[in-house]
Amino acid sequence: MTDPGAAAVEAVLDAMDLVPMTGRTDAFVAGSLHQPTGRVFGGQVLAQVTLAAARTVPGDRLPHSMHAYFLRPGDPDMPIELRVRRLRDGRSFSVRTVTALQDGEPLLSSIVSCQVDQNGMDNYEPMPEQVPPPQEVPTAADALARLDHPVARYWSQETAFDVRHVGGALYIAEQPSQTGRQTVWMRSRAPLPDDPVLHRALLAFSCDQVMLEPSMRRSGLSWSTPGLSVASLDHAIWWHRPARADEWLLYAQSSPSAQGGRGLGKARVFTADGTMVASIAQEGMIRVPLSLD
Repeated sequence: MTDPGAAAVEAVLDAMDLVPMTGRTDAFVAGSLHQPTGRVFGGQVLAQVTLAAARTVPGDRLPHSMHAYFLRPGDPDMPIELRVRRLRDGRSFSVRTVTALQDGEPLLSSIVSCQVDQNGMDNYEPMPEQVPPPQEVPTAADALARLDHPVARYWSQETAFDVRHVGGALYIAEQPSQTGRQTVWMRSRAPLPDDPVLHRALLAFSCDQVMLEPSMRRSGLSWSTPGLSVASLDHAIWWHRPARADEWLLYAQSSPSAQGGRGLGKARVFTADGTMVASIAQEGMIRVPLSLD
């Protein structure tokens, strides 16, 4: 019997396989994963533009930052075109813009900066203390075990990443604690190739699943809140140090502000030994119908 988690990871890797477009320079085409929402997953496009930018820079320059705006929802049945523009190639840095399009319309616009590995300052904020190891944290399957629903099966068994919320997940409405902080362990459900750019791209892929949850927690919302409407608006990630997406990473998250139907999520990402490997910020639309009471 095929392992659903391993099959999901293989599907993600297939979506990360960018094919150069015939007759175009610095342009690629890629496929999409199917989601319960019926739309293209935003994290997938973040990963794809990261890989597209890296394809156009020297091999010794790895992505160190990306800033992106989500412009339109995507159709998973249509290919995604990735167009790269070369903005600058300096002695240490290369900067690219990448636009993801379907049917000529932009889905996402991004700018990606890559850098040669260099010596310099080396310090970071420590990992949060007293966080239980991932082996002691309930899985999504544990949280959704009593639900027989296609979406529950998808999140518990068919996703490419094992996501474990410290202190409880937000999948179902069980009066989530109204705090703007959250810690989550995450890793892929199967081993990944030894490609440092791929691991950075998949870190961007995976984080999009949880970046807005601290804002939801602060407002007492869950993913099953009736009428909830959520969409990513923009995203920024800084990759500080090498990390593998198939090894446990801890996301220490917070939500500094939410207003006007928008919530801001931030995350510091650590390896299991406490090394800080990335910082992330994302704002999203979070809307709930007004009560008629």
